[in-house]
Amino acid sequence: MTVSIWQANGTQPVREVDFLVVGAGIVGCTAALFAGQAGRSVVITEMRDVALGASSRNAGFMITGLDTYYHRGIERYGHNAARDLWNLSLKTHNYWREFAAKAGGVQMDQRGSMLLAESAEEAKELELDARALNADGIEAIYHSRDPLRRGYFAAVEQPWDGAVQPMELARAVLSLSGAELIANNEVYKIEQAAPEIVTVSTRQFIFKARHVLLCTNAYSPSIAAYFGDKVTPMRAQVMVTEPLPETAIPVCGYSDYGYMYYRMTFDNRLLIGGARNQAFDQENDTTDDRTTARVQGHLDDYMRRFFPEVTAKVDRRWAGIMGFSVDGVPLVGTLPEMPRVGFAVGFTGHGLATGAATAERAVDYLLTGANPGAVWAGRLG
Repeated sequence: MTVSIWQANGTQPVREVDFLVVGAGIVGCTAALFAGQAGRSVVITEMRDVALGASSRNAGFMITGLDTYYHRGIERYGHNAARDLWNLSLKTHNYWREFAAKAGGVQMDQRGSMLLAESAEEAKELELDARALNADGIEAIYHSRDPLRRGYFAAVEQPWDGAVQPMELARAVLSLSGAELIANNEVYKIEQAAPEIVTVSTRQFIFKARHVLLCTNAYSPSIAAYFGDKVTPMRAQVMVTEPLPETAIPVCGYSDYGYMYYRMTFDNRLLIGGARNQAFDQENDTTDDRTTARVQGHLDDYMRRFFPEVTAKVDRRWAGIMGFSVDGVPLVGTLPEMPRVGFAVGFTGHGLATGAATAERAVDYLLTGANPGAVWAGRLG
């Protein structure tokens, strides 16, 4: 969002803060929690309200792994980096379970996941994926036939994965953090003129902060030009049926190389999302969170193809804006010429997979200079 001179003319009250988090999505709330544990007094500023962006518009999948098949990740990032990212994902899910247990009131379960092939070619990729996982001691289960009997060619099963109500999780993490939230407060300028103070101009306040952490994901390019060639906003679309009398599918499912995904909600609705690969010209590089007939039509077709027994009406359709990094890996670092402005962005549709542990590394890097590992943004030059 942008801020006009009529909305904020530079005479806003000045507030001195210790640690300012920009963005109250699941990553921002988690960063606030870790910064508080590090002894910092934390304020979160958010352009809307807690988790009203992609953090509560996603499918609520707790799927362990990368944004690509594991063997492809090894080829692209190197073995050590691929394993680091896998461990980052495992640690993230352990944090989500820990936070949900502490806070209470978060719907979460361990129903497992299946990555399913829609073609014989995709099935070969799944077999290679499972072999690479097993070679690293990860007990993924390869099925050479469709275990769901719905017309797929093969599957990789990860029984330890799960599902969560993402809005409840984000609110729980915010509550545990103890941070002050200032909602409906867009940022329009960040400057570090002094060595130890960052000035963050927002619609309601001008903050003078000792440290700032940007958890702005898809909206990062509008915050700092540095992200212009590193993070691209991408729209994701979802639909959900009315409650069903019987469970259509017992696991979280992915297919079509991860471009399609689905699960049962906790009140037994069938949720189907994805199909952005059918309309990249519309879904890429946009922050418009409207739904489109083109993608929603593909979701309807998918339900008819793989869930022909489901006759319930579609109850709701929605969209959310994800931040895709240039290489599919989250970015942790500090802005050039602003060593006190850190960031944790670019989650490429996998914020629930890697968000918590990435936020932890971002806080550690900003405060102590600890090595962020595979998510260090310096890898991009």
